[in-house]
Amino acid sequence: MSLVSIITPSYKSKKFIKETLLSIQNQTFTDFEVLIVDDASPDDSADYIEANLPDDRFRLIRLENNLGAAEARNEALKIANGRYIAFLDSDDLWKTEKLERQIQFMERKNIAFSFSAYEVIDENGIIVKDKIPVPDKITKSQYLGNTIIGCLTVILDRTKFKQDIIMPNLRSSHDMALWVNLLDEIKVAHGYKDILASYRLVGTSNTANKTKAAKEVWQVYRNYLQYNRFKSSYYFIKYAFNAVLKRI
Repeated sequence: MSLVSIITPSYKSKKFIKETLLSIQNQTFTDFEVLIVDDASPDDSADYIEANLPDDRFRLIRLENNLGAAEARNEALKIANGRYIAFLDSDDLWKTEKLERQIQFMERKNIAFSFSAYEVIDENGIIVKDKIPVPDKITKSQYLGNTIIGCLTVILDRTKFKQDIIMPNLRSSHDMALWVNLLDEIKVAHGYKDILASYRLVGTSNTANKTKAAKEVWQVYRNYLQYNRFKSSYYFIKYAFNAVLKRI
């Protein structure tokens, strides 16, 4: 068994995934497994990944049908054996000491749920936003008005949760829904102030399409959480304000 299970969904990911996997292989912390789930890519992504697996800690899971990123992650979560769960999408990158520093932080402070600051890069790896800062702590209510937790930075200690770590079956913003579910139980997540990851902004990403991303956040309030219009509008206004601040 490995101490950390890293979950990486993949769909038509040939352009960036080799660099992503190398950023994991180069970690100073080495006790991990990587579960890469190809979500029935229509191209030869899965074959490409299999040919470029860095070592035997990396495992490719091929899905026969396209299920979406949430269910792809859940397929990996079903077989993950690590105490800690970390997430990294197929176009993003980790800093070399990400796992080592963040797990030490969690062990030192007895933390169940941590996340970190990150930078934003473009498709060529050029930094377009040098830091997305994070608070020391965040509660469920605070998070609903400030979706600051980057999925690529999250590490969860499964031994500290009563519930299973399962992504809600939403086509998008499923990570937001999961963080809300977990914060219902543990009440607070802890932020690590240093930059430990690079989020790649690509033309097809939800973050690149601000209107689409905003609509999906609204749908989490209204459809998943089933908040009324007043409560949803309250959190959405705070979300929109903080989203602007995050990019200034």
